[in-house]
Amino acid sequence: MSHESLSPASRVVALGRQPRVPGAGVNAPLEFSSTYIADGPVNYARVGNPTWTAFEEALGSLEGGDALVFASGMAAVSAAVSLVPHGGAVVVPHHAYNGTTALLDQLAATGAVVVRRVDPTDQAAVRAALDGAAMLWLESPTNPMLEVSDLRALSAMARETGAITVCDNTFATPLVQRPLEDGVDIVLHSVTKYLSGHSDVILGALVTASTEAGAELRARLSTARVLGGAIAGPMETWLALRGLRTLHVRLERATANARELAARLDGHPGVETARYPGFGAIIAVEVPGGAEAAERVAAATTLWTHATSLGGVESQIERRRRHPAEPHTVPENLLRLSVGIEDVEDLWHDLDRALRG
Repeated sequence: MSHESLSPASRVVALGRQPRVPGAGVNAPLEFSSTYIADGPVNYARVGNPTWTAFEEALGSLEGGDALVFASGMAAVSAAVSLVPHGGAVVVPHHAYNGTTALLDQLAATGAVVVRRVDPTDQAAVRAALDGAAMLWLESPTNPMLEVSDLRALSAMARETGAITVCDNTFATPLVQRPLEDGVDIVLHSVTKYLSGHSDVILGALVTASTEAGAELRARLSTARVLGGAIAGPMETWLALRGLRTLHVRLERATANARELAARLDGHPGVETARYPGFGAIIAVEVPGGAEAAERVAAATTLWTHATSLGGVESQIERRRRHPAEPHTVPENLLRLSVGIEDVEDLWHDLDRALRG
């Protein structure tokens, strides 16, 4: 049976393994070596590592392309942005991961790029902003406002204007959407989040299409990784591959929990507005009483973890505007909820008590 015929639930388990020969290990090897014997496929660990290859094979297959692993999500962001020529314009949503927007703002301050912010759900505004742009940066859903974009329509617009399209697929994961199939050129992941899934790894990845154009982009991104030194540690990559094995069951449970909690939060007396895109395991709520009330809710939970990340097995809660880089259009009283895999009734009891308090 070929891997292409397998469902995603089976691929996360089956891919990135050693050949099935007698005596071989079931798991991919953890390769600790900085250098290799001459005349092989790799001569130095900044260029390649068998542990990277195993993870890249698995993620690439899940996304339907060819993957590159990076030292962090921001290293992957930086590599993707490096494709923009000096002074080129980048079209980016008003709401996006604040590390991405902070990097773009820093580059814009020196004239390295021009930033054009848009509402990604307003296709006419995106099309107008794309005139002369070098890159269209998308998140769907956006962080933390959970706006959902029409990736197929927007990537088609970018293709018409000659802009490279990048989609951060961290929230959705390739089990929910595969942006390459919608015409996106580069898919980005903070592997730290759902892919590794246990809040113990810092890692990033980029995936390009298995086409001639995709191979050219991948080569440029690989050069950025090698020359920029943004290489992943073998231990982190091995842990991410191990975490990937349970992605399907983790996301299935977390999504079921999120759907139930989103339904209960809609109309809750301690919630002004509840946002849930209908898929995935991220919810955003606005609470009455402003920033101070939101902070009190986050601090009052005992099962939910008051922390800044997402995508782990544990449920996490945070007021996003506590970070200076968060856009001012994000409400001060907005809490982002990353729903984990705990018992949903325990999660509800803890959250409901904090909201009513």
